[in-house]
Amino acid sequence: MSEMTPKPTPFENPAETMRDVMAKLGHHDAIDMPEHLDLTKAHLVTVPEKRRIEDLSKFHREAAEYLKPARRKGTARLADLDSLIDWSNRFKGPTSAMFANPDMAAPTLTCIADYHAVGSVDLSSSQGDPTAMPCNHRGVYDFPLSDEWKIWMAASGEPMDKDEFGEFIEANAKDIMDPTPPVLQLTHSEENEPWENRLIDTAQQIEGRYGQLSQLLAMSKRFQVFETSDLKVTSNRDTGEAEIQFLNEHKDAEGRPLNIPNLIIIAIPVFLSGAAYRMPVRLRYRKSGASLKFTLTIYNPKKSFDASFDETIVQAKEATELPIFMGRPES
Repeated sequence: MSEMTPKPTPFENPAETMRDVMAKLGHHDAIDMPEHLDLTKAHLVTVPEKRRIEDLSKFHREAAEYLKPARRKGTARLADLDSLIDWSNRFKGPTSAMFANPDMAAPTLTCIADYHAVGSVDLSSSQGDPTAMPCNHRGVYDFPLSDEWKIWMAASGEPMDKDEFGEFIEANAKDIMDPTPPVLQLTHSEENEPWENRLIDTAQQIEGRYGQLSQLLAMSKRFQVFETSDLKVTSNRDTGEAEIQFLNEHKDAEGRPLNIPNLIIIAIPVFLSGAAYRMPVRLRYRKSGASLKFTLTIYNPKKSFDASFDETIVQAKEATELPIFMGRPES
């Protein structure tokens, strides 16, 4: 019996073999979303390219975030204090807090709805510090300045001629407040309102006296200054020294010494939609030859700003019952 000859292997086409291998390597299987997705754990798969491992967790998180955000985030810019209070009460939780930045150039009041919880840092947990929060959900009130405050601050300390002074007083007469009898007479009393005694104290500190709107309007129309000059020489007989003084005196048209007020009261809000705050404004005039200039200068505007800012903070704290820290929150 003769031995059977092995059946020859059929000839393999290298091009077809390469095509079949590439088809297998290029085959893609659809990967479904896990039924119970845990975004805290990695979801790993292998891909044909160099048999590398790909983490699909980030894609799952993006998809889940698109369908339903995992947490609240973003910053709301509120136009007035009432809106910030409403926003804070809508989103506040047990860890919420507010930050008040009293910078006169750029004041802010910020509510962080998801602020860190009370307590020291705890690094013992494998899940991280349980008191740490994202701090990504914020509401900010920028304390927009009122139009009245902007107008008076822009004019403060700027010289105006008589016509400019008159036009300014007429245009902003609604902001000027006539002093009450105690303020006009500078009578300090426990029966006065606190703001009256505050204005009286200011006048006494700078030796001022308050005027009324009618006086300002009359000054802007009929105010005249007549200047007289005298030369006074004082000599010392013992030493022979002499002192020379030039004395200038301003009088009205009838030759009487000028007696004009050097303070007025304005009642304006510092912040948009805020309460009006009474503040003193210094009135000065300067005569140089035939030229006469007036200046209106808000007395200690920072004090008025701070007082109005503090009132706003108290209002926000009472309305939201949230803790308020002075300064800026962590960025």
